Amino acid sequence: MSTPDPAPVPAPARRSYAWAWLLLVVALGGAGVYGWMQWQARAEREREAAADAGQRLDAVDNRIDAIRRDQRAQLQRLQQADATNRVLRDELLGLGQRSALIEDTVSRLADPDLHGAQALRLDETELLLSLGQQRLVIAGDLEGARRAYALAGHVLDGIDDPAYLSLRQTLQQERAGLDALGTEPRVKAMAELDALAQSIRITPVEPTAATTPDAPWWRRAFASLIDVRPSDRAIAVQPADRIAAANGLQLEISLARAAAERRDEAGFRTALQRADAWMTRLWPESPMLREQRARLQAIAARPLSLALPTLGSTLQQLRQLRTH
Repeated sequence: MSTPDPAPVPAPARRSYAWAWLLLVVALGGAGVYGWMQWQARAEREREAAADAGQRLDAVDNRIDAIRRDQRAQLQRLQQADATNRVLRDELLGLGQRSALIEDTVSRLADPDLHGAQALRLDETELLLSLGQQRLVIAGDLEGARRAYALAGHVLDGIDDPAYLSLRQTLQQERAGLDALGTEPRVKAMAELDALAQSIRITPVEPTAATTPDAPWWRRAFASLIDVRPSDRAIAVQPADRIAAANGLQLEISLARAAAERRDEAGFRTALQRADAWMTRLWPESPMLREQRARLQAIAARPLSLALPTLGSTLQQLRQLRTH
């Protein structure tokens, strides 16, 4: 009996493995491509998110800057409002004080014991006396002071209260003192200086003993050659020197007048002393020179300010009467 041949062993399926590897590679490639695409999409979303976050941060910064500007503006408004409130508070306090003063004045005028019309007259009298004293002391206006005191006397005459009788007598004494002053010393000194300057300008120089008509013939003959003068005095002889000395004398008189204008007694007397020196430079010893120097010394001895012991006594007495 014959044995059947064994079945043939099939060859390995290599083509099936190749397809498996190909499918695996394709799957891996697809997975890689998909992963790369997902990574790119995620990176793009992250960039967009970062850009969006940057824009939001910029918007937040701008908003913060705007809030800060608004805060500064509000702070300035608050400061201005505070300053305005202080000004208004001060004005309100001033109005309150003015109202209190007005109320006090009205109450004083309405008081039957003080007599409103009499209080007004006393106020006017006090004002006129103050003006007269200031005109005399500060400006040296004697006429203005006299007019102010005269007006104060007329106003005071309209008060019938016998309590002010002594005040009228004091005012009359003070007005009599003002009238007795005559001309203001400063104005009088300036006028005498002007008269002295004019007399010096028009007074001729006295001839020397050698040139007088009754001098001996030999003295008149040699007068042009020989000039006899005291050795202790330097008298200007040349025309230019005499013109310079005369100008110096007039300048010192002008300086003395300016000092008298501003009541500078020291400067006034110093300028007149220098003017006296110029006089001795211009003329030799003579009666005319002695007369001019005596006038100059008399002017220098004059006071430039008013001296009135009773000045202000009426005003002081009026204020004392009104305080009681």
